[in-house]
Amino acid sequence: MTYYLKVPGSTSNLGPGFDSIGMAVNRYLYLSFKEAKEWSIQFINQPDLLPNYKENLIYIAAIHTSKLFKKELTPLKIEMHSEIPLARGLGSSAAAIVAGIEIADVVLQLHLSKRQKAHIASLLEGHPDNTTASFYGGVTISTHSDTETDTLVCDASSIELIAMIPETELETKKSRQVLPKHLPFSEAIKGSSVGNLLVAAILQNDWQLAGKMMESDLFHQPYRESLIPDLPKITSFGRSIGVFGTALSGAGPTIISIVPKNSGEGFAKLFAEEFPQYHYNVLKPVNHGVVFLENFPKEISESISSSHSL
Repeated sequence: MTYYLKVPGSTSNLGPGFDSIGMAVNRYLYLSFKEAKEWSIQFINQPDLLPNYKENLIYIAAIHTSKLFKKELTPLKIEMHSEIPLARGLGSSAAAIVAGIEIADVVLQLHLSKRQKAHIASLLEGHPDNTTASFYGGVTISTHSDTETDTLVCDASSIELIAMIPETELETKKSRQVLPKHLPFSEAIKGSSVGNLLVAAILQNDWQLAGKMMESDLFHQPYRESLIPDLPKITSFGRSIGVFGTALSGAGPTIISIVPKNSGEGFAKLFAEEFPQYHYNVLKPVNHGVVFLENFPKEISESISSSHSL
């Protein structure tokens, strides 16, 4: 039997929601899997990215989950097609981890709850923001420990996001290396108050205030500007044209601006005129997490059929 999965990508942090706030967006990892005689993972639309299946996060997450429950996972044939750009701060690694856990859950008949799966994923990823967004959908506000992951899910259907995606990649590891190991107590208090108000604004659907708090982050964006020097310029330009707020997407290098629903294309055009070096995607929040499908969408099925005929 062949199973089909659809996992949303995500943006995260939204400024001061560092390692705790995520938002599912309408860019997806699609994959199919079925039992096979040996392991095989094929990346349909980016075939050069998988030299060894054992290095793939889907495989790593699936095997890790099977070992947690002391069960052996049979070899699988996995085919995937991703709309999520890699190493750009839009949740590609989290989506892969989520997919791997779902695969293990189905094949091994573990019957894990969403809360259990989100905790396993957060441990693997190291933080819960992107993984919970891919599991639950919507805006997820989470806290995480070795023993549990608690998440509150909010709606964000009144906004759109403009993703400004550069040509260059930025590994999360490198982006974390510029962060300080300690913050002065007074600065931590101020940063926490900004984060608290961000959450309150999201809960009240006040994206004007949420955007202001996004740009007031003290936890990570001031330090990552050395790696992403366009952030202050794009933030300032965004204010001048009336966006709600601008922030790094995850660890970067993608920058996002939040705007009212149905206005994204117009704002993206203004940004593109000022900063033509970026690729622009207008993204929409989605209120669903990972789901099983009866089959791939038609265009992906055709892409897979075409690859098989080569």
